[in-house]
Amino acid sequence: MIKKEDALHYHSKGRKGKIEVTPTKECFTQRDLSLAYSPGVAHPCLDIEKNPQDAYEYTAKGNLVGVISNGTAVLGLGNIGPLASKPVMEGKGVLFKKFADIDVFDIELNTQDADEFIRTVQLLEPTFGGINLEDIKAPECFYIEEQLQKTMNIPVFHDDQHGTAIISGAALINALDIIGKDISKIKIVINGAGAAAIAGIRHYLDLGVVQENIIMCDRKGVIYKGRGDENPYKAMYAAETDCRTLEEAMKGADVFLGYSVGGVVSKDMLRSMAKDPIVFALANPDPEITYEDALDARDDVIMATGRSDYPNQVNNVLGFPFIFRGALDVQAKCINKEMKIAATHALVKLARQPVPESVAHAYGVDEFKFGRDYIITKPFDPRVIVWEASAVAKAAMDTGVARINIDIEEYKNRLEFRMGKSREIVRVMINKAKNSGTRIVFPEGENEKILRASNEIVEEGIAHPILVGNKEKILLKISELNLSTEGIEIVDPNTSPRFDAYTDEYFRLRQRKGVTLVQAKELLKSPMRFAAMMVEVDEADGMVAGIENSYIETIRPTVQILKTSPVAKTLAGMYMMIVNNNIKLFADVIVNVDTDPEILADIAILCAKQARQFDIEPRIAMLSYSNFGNSKHPEALKMKKATEIVKQRAPHLEIDGEMSADVAIDDQIREKNYPFSTLKKSANILIFPELSAGNIAYKLLQAYGGAESVGPILLGMNKPLQLLQMGSSSVSDIVNMTAIAVVEAQGKKDSST
Repeated sequence: MIKKEDALHYHSKGRKGKIEVTPTKECFTQRDLSLAYSPGVAHPCLDIEKNPQDAYEYTAKGNLVGVISNGTAVLGLGNIGPLASKPVMEGKGVLFKKFADIDVFDIELNTQDADEFIRTVQLLEPTFGGINLEDIKAPECFYIEEQLQKTMNIPVFHDDQHGTAIISGAALINALDIIGKDISKIKIVINGAGAAAIAGIRHYLDLGVVQENIIMCDRKGVIYKGRGDENPYKAMYAAETDCRTLEEAMKGADVFLGYSVGGVVSKDMLRSMAKDPIVFALANPDPEITYEDALDARDDVIMATGRSDYPNQVNNVLGFPFIFRGALDVQAKCINKEMKIAATHALVKLARQPVPESVAHAYGVDEFKFGRDYIITKPFDPRVIVWEASAVAKAAMDTGVARINIDIEEYKNRLEFRMGKSREIVRVMINKAKNSGTRIVFPEGENEKILRASNEIVEEGIAHPILVGNKEKILLKISELNLSTEGIEIVDPNTSPRFDAYTDEYFRLRQRKGVTLVQAKELLKSPMRFAAMMVEVDEADGMVAGIENSYIETIRPTVQILKTSPVAKTLAGMYMMIVNNNIKLFADVIVNVDTDPEILADIAILCAKQARQFDIEPRIAMLSYSNFGNSKHPEALKMKKATEIVKQRAPHLEIDGEMSADVAIDDQIREKNYPFSTLKKSANILIFPELSAGNIAYKLLQAYGGAESVGPILLGMNKPLQLLQMGSSSVSDIVNMTAIAVVEAQGKKDSST
């Protein structure tokens, strides 16, 4: 359950809101400034004046969508007005960017006059490559979209209408295929008569449903011919029927589609439907009938909802980012019926394909298989953009609304490269970690960020957090921050009944390392050592620490207790660096100041093992300033020798070196100058010759390269210990590192059984 305080903190922390504008060209020198603005900017301006199509070449228009609303029908909130709707529109922009790399300006118009709204959007046409209308109440939304589509020469798409229709249409086709029913013969009942429901009917008719087989209901009951109080858009779908209530309409129906409110369908109503009923209860957050009640009423039901915590989620994010991606990439003039049908059929086909293991892991399950519980693909399936955007682009070209023609197969390759895999990695780890009951101890339990993160960890089901510290202080801070203690354990070393037992065990471990029993008792008052002892005696499964301590202050006392893995000769620190959706793993960056070939080989093998936990197939480059023997300096020879050791110890690994960084990551340079290299693609694991090189590289990439980072990830421990950056780790960093610690704990548990 998302708390108000968490949501407000999320939106207000750091830079306010959720979006920003980032320049895509360098602007560091006077020459750069002259190119970006005056006088250089005059040249593209004049070219565009002569040929308006050049705007797609010289400006961001071709990748820019306007998300435009007047806030009159914000999902779940109603008519809250344009200003209050702005967080929703920014959120839509985040989804466009994260799922399809589309830039967004959100525009909130202070008018409820449909014609004024239309005229304003028309005036904005030069700015955008497409318009996404959002949260506009019916029936005005139909009129606004129709007029804009008629008068504008760029795609205009009201997602509230078409998004659910496209996604649910794919789910419907697949459900009918599973139960063997003909789409032209099924009886459908639709509850709800707003924008989504009416657009849904239109789309289902395009997919092959017969209008005479549809009954639509609103809050007054069945919309039937002669009722006389419906608006023109509802009247188009008034049925010839004696049914007057939803309950009557559902008798014998094959399909129920809910676009209404929670709880309006009873178990008895579901029992009255035909054999193998299809129920799409899409009201959010509470469906028209709950998943549990539906399955309790009928064991032959195929059930979908709008919720992510049940099978078959109908989620609009499966539609609009990818539909616009395909439309923008062929510079389409509109999004027509054929493009929407193409999007539906792409999702139909994708759901029937074997699902990659990484997708299943991202949702915390072993596998997905086409069937009653998997009739629509998952939003985090990275294949969606390739399948759907390419289908939409092809339909645009086939129907003549594309301004340019592209090679579809080459386009699919570009889409895969554009999005990369980085957006999946953290979610994969979180979902692998979910609901395992793994106990993770936090020695800095009084820290505000740790407390906030612990609440998120419990809500996500990632782990059972154990907070070490002064219990009174922790409880006071939790109260001040309006957080919850549910699912969180607090352990105070000063009052713990386990203190003496931990002291004895610590003394046993360190008695031949110069530690006396009196010293052991004093040292165990340190939350860091106390937490490590909890892990050592299996009263916690892993540990996350370092937000208030340096790496050395965290690693030294914990390694004395937890030790290194029996199969690892060294420890190493690795960062996952994400740049332009490309992932590179950097090591060693925090532990080994001086290295030799054996240590470097250990580090490479440890990184490869960790990469596979991220579902990344490792490709390792041993870095130097030289390439393949062109220097005889000891540092270059060290990297060459380390490469040879790895090849002997792990011949299955793809590794090469010594090589410079540009050769490691640039396929063209490597293939042109070093065609003999055993690296077939760009390296994704970069092993640095010494700590200073790796540490400098990752920090520069963070500071000046705009890289996202996950880490440091500590490799080689006997039991899970993950580190936080002192003072700079965010709440989300803590959650992410906790998920990594949980997955590591799961792996160690599996390997020991």
